[in-house]
Amino acid sequence: MIKQNVVFVENKAGSLKRVTGILADNGINIYGFACFDAPEFAIFRMICNDPDKAETVLNRSGYMNRITQAIVVDMKDQAGGLDELLKVASDSNVSLDYIYTSFHRKDLRPVVILQAEDGAVTECILKNNGFNVFTSAEELEK
Repeated sequence: MIKQNVVFVENKAGSLKRVTGILADNGINIYGFACFDAPEFAIFRMICNDPDKAETVLNRSGYMNRITQAIVVDMKDQAGGLDELLKVASDSNVSLDYIYTSFHRKDLRPVVILQAEDGAVTECILKNNGFNVFTSAEELEK
């Protein structure tokens, strides 16, 4: 599993831009992200090149955020690629909390970022079924 930043952002115009501006000003590159609406705050999840630095600069700027663990796995870039991954999860009784996508920077191959009830077990299941599971965010640059 790799580190994922989770930031709580007010549901107001320009709020998300302020977060991404802070990250950009501090040289933090976002590899993949998803933003989910909640009643008062949006939940902005991201994989970036320096999650610890991102957490620090966002804390200093007054943002409530934390680091969690996520599973990043290669997905076949073909019809049914996602279905194959979800079939393995379903057949193994894995309950996914959420899922979003990103890509390899060099060749634009898709990857899936997910979190499950038991991340370590899910990671093993995916590996045992032939999926490439990432050990670091830097692998997205390859």
